Amino acid sequence: MNVIEKLNSIKSGEMTAKENVEGFIKVIDENNEEINAFIELNYENALKQAEAIDEKIANGEEVGALAGLVFGIKANINVEDLIISAASKTLEDYIGSYNATVVEEILSEDGIIIGILNMDEFAAGSSTETSYYGPTQNPAAMGRIPGGSSGGCAAAIAAEMCDISIGSDTGGSIRNPASHCGVVGFKPTYGAVSRQGLLDLSMSLDQIGPLANDVSGIALALNTIAKYDETECTTLDWEKPDFTEILGETSLEGMKIAVCQEFIDVTDDEINKTVNKAIQKLVDAGAELVEVSFDYIDLCLPTYYLINYVEFFSATRKYDGRDYGSRIEEVCGDEVLRRIKIGSHIAEAEFSGKYYKQALKARSVIRNEITKMLENVDLIVGPTVPKLPHEIGAELEPMEMYAYDVLTVIANLAGIPAASIPAGEVDGIPVGLQIQAKPLDDEKIIKAMSVFENTQ
Repeated sequence: MNVIEKLNSIKSGEMTAKENVEGFIKVIDENNEEINAFIELNYENALKQAEAIDEKIANGEEVGALAGLVFGIKANINVEDLIISAASKTLEDYIGSYNATVVEEILSEDGIIIGILNMDEFAAGSSTETSYYGPTQNPAAMGRIPGGSSGGCAAAIAAEMCDISIGSDTGGSIRNPASHCGVVGFKPTYGAVSRQGLLDLSMSLDQIGPLANDVSGIALALNTIAKYDETECTTLDWEKPDFTEILGETSLEGMKIAVCQEFIDVTDDEINKTVNKAIQKLVDAGAELVEVSFDYIDLCLPTYYLINYVEFFSATRKYDGRDYGSRIEEVCGDEVLRRIKIGSHIAEAEFSGKYYKQALKARSVIRNEITKMLENVDLIVGPTVPKLPHEIGAELEPMEMYAYDVLTVIANLAGIPAASIPAGEVDGIPVGLQIQAKPLDDEKIIKAMSVFENTQ
């Protein structure tokens, strides 16, 4: 049963919202100690929400578009009365005093919040090993990382602990773990979803988005959370489609998709073989395949991290231990401290022009090049992550860790929508197919993923 089928089952009374919650509670209680996807649970409120929804359905009252579906929320997105720590000792006692806009929207449509999900500390990582609460296991490849920074979000979906999870993506933090864990993850167009209530890592790059086991879960979530928010300055007032209307599509006739040789060149051969088979399925469904080139692949990671360091340093100045929490530099992990120190150095007046401002110029070059690549095509398709996830605890140099992001940071630098859908496996480990589109062409990605899923 996919997510939309379950929703319809709850609305029709075949299944109750309480049964849905209780089913997930059972799975979480059995498996979370080993997987470590959830770091805080909200069972009592979740059951109360479910009972209220069931009562409305029994009385013939109208219920919301997400009635009875169970959500997990990444630990850097505010949920009132739950500890929102960003998986850091800095905020281990910080209780959310309000709901992020996306959380408000989910609750307003009768979605149920079952708990808070593990992540890399302050989203600074690609493995979910930097969490103060310990690493998260990859349920699809036990002993290996689930990816990051939204590793708990992907692991919870892969382990069937919730229907949909909500993560954040700054340079691949939704798509990277979606690829490693064999689930679907979606980073919307920058500004399509409100970031109000998100503990930002890099404000010009961050975007909130959903993960699910199938495309219907992504479509349902986007219908609710992709919305203009007058309280958040980056959100766009746009004509949002109904993403669920295209879930039955089986043809990509008239759609042009592109592969990029430079993306293939940086990716392991076995991953490329698996991804190529997935791309062929899109072609078999009627898509026209063309090739594009991208001359700035080597520029992407340094540009991304220079911007990330400076914006993260700025964002962390509020964690000074005066009003709440601890002073971040005194308690944070090595990767967070590394980014703060480098960001502080680059932000100094004498270096700002040499590094940060140059990175902003490079970002413009990358964005312009991506715009050109997408000018005459609907989608760019290729691998999500260029290598398989390493074993938990393996010693990696920072640049080895950052290399996981080489194909995903591009969408954040350009502000375009991008998603990862399971393409297949290499040595029993999932790998993802990444699909990218023009700004606000999010619907085309949903369509391609839906056709891919419908022709499995």
